[in-house]
Amino acid sequence: MAKKSTLTEYLEDHEAEAMPRLARVRRSLSVLRRWLLRAILACAVIFAGWGLAYRWLNPPTTLYMMQESWRLDGVQYDWVNIEDVSPVMVRALVAAEDANFCAHWGIDSAAVRQALRDGAMRGGSTISQQTVKNAFLWQGRSWLRKAIEALMTPYAEMVWSKKRFLEIYINVAEFDTGVFGIQAAAGHHFGVDAAQLNRVQAGRLAVVLPDPKGRSATKPGAGLKKHAASVIAGSDMIAADGRAACFED
Repeated sequence: MAKKSTLTEYLEDHEAEAMPRLARVRRSLSVLRRWLLRAILACAVIFAGWGLAYRWLNPPTTLYMMQESWRLDGVQYDWVNIEDVSPVMVRALVAAEDANFCAHWGIDSAAVRQALRDGAMRGGSTISQQTVKNAFLWQGRSWLRKAIEALMTPYAEMVWSKKRFLEIYINVAEFDTGVFGIQAAAGHHFGVDAAQLNRVQAGRLAVVLPDPKGRSATKPGAGLKKHAASVIAGSDMIAADGRAACFED
């Protein structure tokens, strides 16, 4: 009986010592959860305010521009209002990148399903998603960036017009190494303003976007020339069938 009493007392003492430690762990986890939720809420508020501000304010730079500026010791970036861009250039970008731009709410479900069938994180991005990524987020493929992009794109669709999406997109997209925006690209490649771009130039600039560091708008190969010609034909088609109505007055 004495042994049993001693063992019982030991277990009771051990349990009594463990309870405060367990309570401290639980309190710590509770505090950690609260701070994590506060951090998520703070990030959501920051991104929401940032996105709303860009409804009227033009992005002075982007994370990727800053990275390239540090790497290259400067970049070319010259903002231009969409009204001062050749209409065929704007239509060419839509035809090349997202022909259903006016029809979706930021996420093209059919394109996403096709991308998932072809391979995770490959393809499926709309102009809306690319604009959000370029204006607010970082480059590279990661599920975290994709998740933030997927959450922020519908919000931006609510607070921006389609025309505003395109205006930001054509100004922050990279058209050559360190060359950002259509105004800088028009001058860099063809020595003209964005308003003076003709059909051939517009098509060639539009098709370099998926790989601006690896494709040339001024020295395109036969395949790229053919692709540019098909993009211009597509730009005429979306103008004719009304798919440009959301961004053309």
